[in-house]
Amino acid sequence: MRIRNIAIIALALLMPISMLAQKQQKKKPVVKKPPVVVVEEPQEDPRIVEMREATQQIVFIDSVVVAKDAFLSSIRLNPESGSLFTYDKFFRSQGHTDGYVFLNEMGNKCYFSDEDNNGQMRLYTCDKLGKEWSEQAPVKGIGEGITEANYPFMMSDGTTFYFAAKGRESIGGYDIFVTRYGSDDGQFLKPENIGMPFNSEANDYMYAIDEISNIGYFVTDRRQPKGKVCVYIFIPPTSRRTYDLDTYSDEQLRSLSEIHRIASTWGNGKERKQALERLKSIGTKTVAQQPKSETEIVINDQVTYTSVSQFRSPESLPLFRQLTDTKKKLAEIKSTLEKSRTYYTKANKEDKRVLRTEILDGEDEILRLTSEIKALEKRIRNTENRILNPSK
Repeated sequence: MRIRNIAIIALALLMPISMLAQKQQKKKPVVKKPPVVVVEEPQEDPRIVEMREATQQIVFIDSVVVAKDAFLSSIRLNPESGSLFTYDKFFRSQGHTDGYVFLNEMGNKCYFSDEDNNGQMRLYTCDKLGKEWSEQAPVKGIGEGITEANYPFMMSDGTTFYFAAKGRESIGGYDIFVTRYGSDDGQFLKPENIGMPFNSEANDYMYAIDEISNIGYFVTDRRQPKGKVCVYIFIPPTSRRTYDLDTYSDEQLRSLSEIHRIASTWGNGKERKQALERLKSIGTKTVAQQPKSETEIVINDQVTYTSVSQFRSPESLPLFRQLTDTKKKLAEIKSTLEKSRTYYTKANKEDKRVLRTEILDGEDEILRLTSEIKALEKRIRNTENRILNPSK
């Protein structure tokens, strides 16, 4: 009995200690592990990766930052390459400050941008018939995947057409596209994105080539403050060459594709030096002018005649009349050829055979007359310059 009492007393003494230990154990703070944060790296658009790996090798000879609404003043073209205008200046209107116009070298066909009924920029074309412009017509064949189009430029072949557009094939804002006129169906082929380094995730605008001086221009707002653009001047390549992916690192390729440093494209500098000399030879005239008058003719870098009364040599006037007649004949043939191409798409097999011959003959005649016009202009310049500069 005594032993049982002793056990009960011992158990009673131990219980407070056990309870205290449990209380202390309950008060012990529980350390929570921080949640695991999974950082997902942003995935780059695979189209951009593919485009970067196909970056074209281009020599950029210079660049200039200007106001966006005045970038045409930085693009100089020989008259044979056509002319560029703002919509307002060309059509002498107001309220179309976002529209641009390309006028061909003969001054009888233009491509331009204007708002449609939904307020979206679209491309149109019209022809000069006599002294009046025809009704504007949409540029056919380029609408698929394009939501807006602007900044037109036609090469002197009358077939290769550049413009800037927004749409599903664009990698960011406006991208530059190229298409070609198909005489078989009388409309342009599906446009193609010309890729990097000309296009980027920013807005890339006008693309223009002066084939006479072999100088190219393109305009972009990448890395520019609001209201500013950069006009890059480059050497148009004769063939498409891309960078060797085994030679250039990812960092180098990214820099070249985004044009971080134009000096990286100069190589030994010889091509750039020659191009800068050609650029100087274009002269000081800019394309942001009014369309030329029918009697305007450049005599030298300092003298341009705008009236037949300015001719000094008696030989010049008959030459100029011959020049005017030849230009009118060329304009008529171009107009006829354009109609033949349009009709060709709807003609039957026999008519197509006849039209094909007419179109080929017309194209040959255009080349002949264009050469004759250049020769007549040269003769007039030489005749006048002998009088203006007798010592030379």
